[in-house]
Amino acid sequence: MEIRAGVEKPGIQALPRVQDRMTFIYLEHCRISRDNGAITVKDRNGITDIPAAAVSVLLLGPGTDVTHRAMELIGDAGVTVLWVGEHGVRYYACGRALTNHAALLLSQARLVSNEKKHIQVARLMYQMRFPKEDVSKLTMQQLRGREGSRIRTVYREQAKKWGVTWNRREYRPENYKAGDPVNQSLSAGNACLYGLAHAVICALGCSPGLGFIHVGHELSFVYDIADLYKADITIPIAFELASENAEDIGSATRRRVRDELRKGHILDRMVHDIKYLLSDGNWEEEDYESTLYLWDNVQGEVSHGVSYKEDGGGE
Repeated sequence: MEIRAGVEKPGIQALPRVQDRMTFIYLEHCRISRDNGAITVKDRNGITDIPAAAVSVLLLGPGTDVTHRAMELIGDAGVTVLWVGEHGVRYYACGRALTNHAALLLSQARLVSNEKKHIQVARLMYQMRFPKEDVSKLTMQQLRGREGSRIRTVYREQAKKWGVTWNRREYRPENYKAGDPVNQSLSAGNACLYGLAHAVICALGCSPGLGFIHVGHELSFVYDIADLYKADITIPIAFELASENAEDIGSATRRRVRDELRKGHILDRMVHDIKYLLSDGNWEEEDYESTLYLWDNVQGEVSHGVSYKEDGGGE
């Protein structure tokens, strides 16, 4: 029997910040278990150890078996798990990451439920796409039109740059291979971008379902955040790889997106951008020692774990 030394399981204080972790890892046709603080991946090539505390998101594709002990470690380490289809282009389910703070979630709920503040956040998201213009007076209809025109222009420019024939974006989750190479690459790349955005959102304690531009879906906020980076990451990669006639364009896309996410510090940018959008510039770093309070309509928040008297004082 093989005896292997695992990695010691980290405590909450020892967990790295989300922006210090790896981006994402896609796994398929393997058995996932654990050895102390390491996620172990066994496939036909042998066994690989992955330090759980260094991972942001695991994309689990077809043929993956996960043990209960592995999921226990994954949850303790705050790793987001996404069960996806082949090439990572279909989303099936998600295991939410560990979080200790609700400040951003409360802010997100407050902003999304107030129509005036809701549209202010949506405008901020569009302003990030048009940094040299003032969009503060534009309606949502005008903003959607401007964004549609921007993306169509990006498609045309990239098609011309790489000499690739381009008709239009077609997303076919039920028949991925029926799409042309650019559309296949866009689907694979966007799935990776969604996975990273989902991981960051959950790690910060926000709700993936409370979106400002996209609404009504459990991943609305994920799509909101991911859309901020497509023109810089997944669209250029898709046209470049299509021009190279990559044999397995899905796999090639995932590797390129992974490298570009790391090179461009996209995880850092996502953390910053989410805090910027939701905090009105008043965000303070997480305080792991005091994240649970009792609500009080007069005092706002009071300490938990205290036996209070009728006059409101604690023993």
